[in-house]
Amino acid sequence: MAMAMARRPVNPSRRVSENGAPPFASSLRSRSRSHPCLLLALILGGFLLIGYFYGDQGTSGVNKILTRVEGDFSCTLEVQRTIPILKTAYGDGMYKVLHVGPDSCSVVSRLLREKDTEAWGVEPYDIEDADRTCKSLVHKGFVRVADIKFPLPYREKSFSLVIVSDALDYLSPKYLNKTLPELARVAADGLVIFTGYPHHRKAKVADQSKYGRSAKLRSSTWWIRYFVQTSLKENAAIVKKFEQAAAKRSYTPNCQIFHLNSHS
Repeated sequence: MAMAMARRPVNPSRRVSENGAPPFASSLRSRSRSHPCLLLALILGGFLLIGYFYGDQGTSGVNKILTRVEGDFSCTLEVQRTIPILKTAYGDGMYKVLHVGPDSCSVVSRLLREKDTEAWGVEPYDIEDADRTCKSLVHKGFVRVADIKFPLPYREKSFSLVIVSDALDYLSPKYLNKTLPELARVAADGLVIFTGYPHHRKAKVADQSKYGRSAKLRSSTWWIRYFVQTSLKENAAIVKKFEQAAAKRSYTPNCQIFHLNSHS
């Protein structure tokens, strides 16, 4: 802030230097000549900040900051990262997709931009704070708000592929026994489950008021044993294709990903 002067300040727009240019312009030229690297760094820094907040479509910069700072891991964001890999692995099996989980609007928006892909979503939790795009998807019927502890409002094999993320982690075994068979029931070709690793810190206090309970992050051994108990088998052929496609893209998953056959 400039120091107050005893006399009345002169309008900066009327002050000119000897060469007719405003003094702040000549000063800027002088400084830019002395510190061109500094000026370039400031410009590049501004573009990097803009790109950081708005670079990824369907994901807000605020979500990115919260994810990194709080140490939270969103498997729903991971779904969006893997869509090209899933397309390679499943091929024509991704023509009609249902996503189930928090922030389903972002996944549906992303899938709808894919060629020859229809997409719907089920948001298990309240969306009062949803943005305009999400509310539009709900209004048009692309996304439903529904409690997944109860039967899904779809017929058997309504979708070629069902993808679920960040939802099963908040279900107790009692409701998991009901929800997982329901997800398999509406899937014709396969079921993909994204779930957090046990060492991920997802169970924040704020989650309990929204999700009803803290997240229970289970190990891969626990999940595999549970799939066997519920007659769900891993799709070995798809697992191999997914791993090959992931390797070509140098992709390392931040969540556990299970590829299951739906009930025949």
